Order: sequence, then structure tokens, then C-alpha cells
Amino acid sequence: MTDQETGARATSRRTGNGKRRGGSTGQDKPSTIRDVAAKAGVSVATVSRTLAGNYPVSEETRARVMTAVESLHYVVNVHAKALSGQVAGPIALVIQDITGPSLAHVAAGVEKEAATRGRLSLVCATHGDTDREDNLVQLMREQHAAAVVLVGGVVPDDTYHRRMAQYATALDAAGSRLVLCGRPPLPEGLPVTVVDYDNKGGAFQAADHLLTAGHRRILFLGGEPLQSSSEDRRAGYRQALRAHGVPYAEELDSSGLYTRASGYQRTRDALRSGLGFTGVFAGTDMVAVGVLAALREAGLDVPGDVSVVGFDDVPFAADLSPSLTTVRVPYEELGRTAVRLALGREERVGDDHVVLSTQLVIRQSVRRTT
Repeated sequence: MTDQETGARATSRRTGNGKRRGGSTGQDKPSTIRDVAAKAGVSVATVSRTLAGNYPVSEETRARVMTAVESLHYVVNVHAKALSGQVAGPIALVIQDITGPSLAHVAAGVEKEAATRGRLSLVCATHGDTDREDNLVQLMREQHAAAVVLVGGVVPDDTYHRRMAQYATALDAAGSRLVLCGRPPLPEGLPVTVVDYDNKGGAFQAADHLLTAGHRRILFLGGEPLQSSSEDRRAGYRQALRAHGVPYAEELDSSGLYTRASGYQRTRDALRSGLGFTGVFAGTDMVAVGVLAALREAGLDVPGDVSVVGFDDVPFAADLSPSLTTVRVPYEELGRTAVRLALGREERVGDDHVVLSTQLVIRQSVRRTT
């Protein structure tokens, strides 16, 4: 083979767009920092310093390096920069379901706060699968996320506490932070941040509003048994009954899913069984939508015959007919606070456990009994 043929073959192994062809495979390989250095006629260290901007280089050298980067379509290895601490890690939100209106507002808060701080936010859904949650937390740890925010009600048993303790210590060892959002706190001494809201106090306000209006038979449509948020709302409901001297009636206390279908079915079952109630405290606004449908189907007027209170204050609550009296939860602020506290830990400022307040929003779905 002549020298000219050898040179031609060597040239043919580099395409015009700066990518090298892999011989017989025909697959393109991305340009490397060594390719940039060779094209710019400088060392690899000079290219690295130029791109990092942490070392002075001449304008001529910078221009040559950037011209080589552009012509070769070189992409910086962000993962390697993250390992070296040159770029800020993302904020990872691990959520049960991204379609629910309340959880979607938490995600919006995380994204907005992360964006204002120049951070990328990642949203992952578990669909209630604990194995998937385990895998996602491990993946975010490997990706050097600055914080991993877990959202959604849980059953806070021993198994849950062990899992969260493992998450917290593993993330802390990798320089990350576990944030529990809308979840109960862990035992003291663990590296975890907790951002919660006043479920019990909000439920007390809702039940108290019905009781103050004269209702004594209040159907409570709670969530799944043992779920942290569900049990807190049930506790607030029962506390309000005690405060008004109204005996607790077990037959009026119903557990189920926080869905429209569940609210509809449980209300219809209660009507058919002749429980005799004048007020309904729906555990969420979605449950309340089902309640309104069942009452309307039965020919009952709201609030003329039955008063209804929800929980969440999702955007459509004000547009229902009648507009829904409900408890406002600051879901977007939950997400924002989760990011602020997690990044505040990096700056050694801020509290590790914050409970946001809830607020009763009075609209048209409750009337005073005669």
C-alpha cells in the first residue's frame, strides 16, 4: 500500500461532520475531547480548562478550541462534569401518579423552584410499585441528583421506615438529599428533609364547618385504611365531633379510594342503606365530584337537602355546581419548599421539617340546617 493510499484511508475514517466511523460497522461515534484537542492544536488539558472556564486562556486559544468544538459537534460529558462537581445536580421528583390534579401541582412547584435556581428537574412515576420506587431512587443516586423528592401518602409501618432509612443514608453518602413531601417524618438522626401539610387541622376545619352549620349526621368518605394522610383526615373529623359533643357513628365512617367513582359508589350505597345524613365530608375534591353526581341522581339538592365539603381545592372546585366548599392545600408551595429546603441544606441553612398550613375555602355547597 502506498503512502498516498494510507493517508486517504486514514482520512476516510473521519467523516466531514467530525464523527469517526467504526470501520465495518458503519456506526458513527461521537467526537472526543482528544479529537477537539487535535483539531485545535492544543492539549487535552487546555480544552478542558477552556470549556470549564476555570482557568485563564488566551482569546486566540479559546477561539481555536470553540471552532473545533463546533466543527466536530462535540458534546461535553455532563455526567463526568457532575462527578467532578462542575455542574449542579438535578432535582428528582418521584411521584405515585402524574395525572392526579393535586400531585401535578406539587410537580409544578418543584419544576418552577428548580428552574429559578438553574436546576434541571426530573419527574418519575411509580404507580404505587415499591420496587420501582427502589429502582428510581437508586438511579437518581447514580445520576448524582441534588435531591430526591418522594411524594404521596404511605402506610408508615416498620417496613416503610426501614426503606426510607436506607434511602436517606444511601443518598446522603452520595451527596444527595432525601425529601419526604406530604409524608410523615422519620426517626430523629436520619439525614432527611420533611415537608408536610396540616391534614388533621384541615379536616377539623371541614368537619367543624358542617357541625357549626347544625349538621349532626355527617358521612365521612375517607381514604384507604392506614394511609398516613387518610388517617390524619379521619382524626381531624373525629376531633371535630368531640369538640361539638357529637357521638362518633361508625356506620358514617367509610374508607375507600380517593377517586370520583369511589365517591359516587359510596354515596349511593349510603343512600340505599338509609343511613340518614345531612352532610358529607369528602376526603378529596375528586371524591366530592362523585358525591355530587350520586346526590343529583337521587334527586337530592346540594346544599338544600345535603351539604358537601371537599378537601384539596383543586382548580375545578370553584367551577362545580354548586361551587365546592373545601380545604385548600398549598400543593405548589409544597413542591417549592421541598426544593428550597433541599438546596438550603447544601448551604447549611433552613429547617429540616416544615408543616404548611391549610385553609377552609367557603363557597356554596353548605347551608345551615333548620
